[in-house]
Amino acid sequence: MVLPDILLIDDNVIRVQQVETVVAFLEYGLSTVGSNDCEAALQELDAVDVVFVGAPDEKQAALLRTVTERTADLPVFLLVEKDAQPVSSAIQQMVTGVLEWPTVYPVLTELLNNLPQRRDARKKNLALKGLAGRSKAIEKTRSLIDQVAKSDATVLILGESGTGKEVVAQALHRASMRKDKPFVPVNCGAIPGELLESELFGHEKGAFTGALTSRQGRFELAEGGTLFLDEIGDMPMPMQVKLLRVLQERTFERVGSNKTIQCDVRIIAATHRHLEREIDEKRFREDLFYRLNVFPIEVPALRDRAEDIPYLVNDLVGRMEAANRGSIRLTRNAIALLMQHKWPGNVRELSNLIERLAIIFPGGLVDAADLPEKFQAYEVPSGVKLDWVELEAPVSQDMPQERRASEESVPVPRGTAIQLPEQGIDLKEYLTDLENELIRQALEECNGVVAHAAKLLNMRRTTLVEKLRKTDVA
Repeated sequence: MVLPDILLIDDNVIRVQQVETVVAFLEYGLSTVGSNDCEAALQELDAVDVVFVGAPDEKQAALLRTVTERTADLPVFLLVEKDAQPVSSAIQQMVTGVLEWPTVYPVLTELLNNLPQRRDARKKNLALKGLAGRSKAIEKTRSLIDQVAKSDATVLILGESGTGKEVVAQALHRASMRKDKPFVPVNCGAIPGELLESELFGHEKGAFTGALTSRQGRFELAEGGTLFLDEIGDMPMPMQVKLLRVLQERTFERVGSNKTIQCDVRIIAATHRHLEREIDEKRFREDLFYRLNVFPIEVPALRDRAEDIPYLVNDLVGRMEAANRGSIRLTRNAIALLMQHKWPGNVRELSNLIERLAIIFPGGLVDAADLPEKFQAYEVPSGVKLDWVELEAPVSQDMPQERRASEESVPVPRGTAIQLPEQGIDLKEYLTDLENELIRQALEECNGVVAHAAKLLNMRRTTLVEKLRKTDVA
């Protein structure tokens, strides 16, 4: 079993020492930051499995709010002294649980031993962040990422502009053995050809006019990590020759230097161009193509996976909310129109639309009639049916009746009537089993994301996490 990693946010020196001693004995990983160093705490959240917060009373609410807003499904426990004042209900609703400290061995080990299985699902979702959807096309992309991520093979990501090729590159890096090292992107099409060599390999002072100091290139900055060469198809032919040498020999020289530098960098390249056609047109080197095309991944166009649009909308809105750039909700009718569009700009076009709607309707609910004019040419299909996703905010009773009807949630279908056995049943046990089964289905439906499952079950995330802790549903 992989042991969980813990983040402790606490200013109490004695308690920090106690936690460090206990955690070291249990052989769990531990990182500690002070409650005043909030930014450092946020940087640690993606690398841990559970957070312990021991902040003083006057800082608890603000700190817990910051931590829980930063991550949707990370368990957060508040550490309190045994003789401390009772924790307020508002604070209790913000955390997964309250842990008295000093605690006892069975309580702490039971708490931690319930984390790894959910931790693995959380880290997998983190690695694939941005690849929202359930279509066969995007599932195939995820599968290819899983297959190649752990190796050092060079990957060539192909796809139209706006499909999310850099998202795939980032997912590959996060799932790789190099995830703790730098991920360095460079857009080969955005840098003039005469400057690209310096950008990639660096230069020495005086190497050319304007080179006032020595400078590291992207290869050096990415040492031990991943170098993402976006729009590789736009790289000038002279630079292609130099890149090929680096890929073959794993060495390079800065501009203006004859000192050879060894490099340990994984290369991920991407392009929207058809490189075979570019080879025929003598614009791309065939030997470089075969060096890059070790493991190709084709990112599907959005028009080929329209069924993913509801999930992409949720993902885009979630990222906007996390960055404090506003929020928006769309009705099922609005989503139905979006799913009929051809999306020549792919996910980038959809992202721009969602951001624009969030500016026009801040925190509001967008119906089909509220979408831009180009979407009004489409018709809402009768009996719109979508897989569950968080599309809609609660419907206001002050809305006009005809609009409210279009925005109400689809009711949960009911099964056949349940017959009470002649011998009777243990109602408590029956309801517990039923609840566990529904929780299991919700987690399966939401790919193990607790926050989404909680919304599907119409309960607080912390409540669901507490139920999971007490059962083996997860």
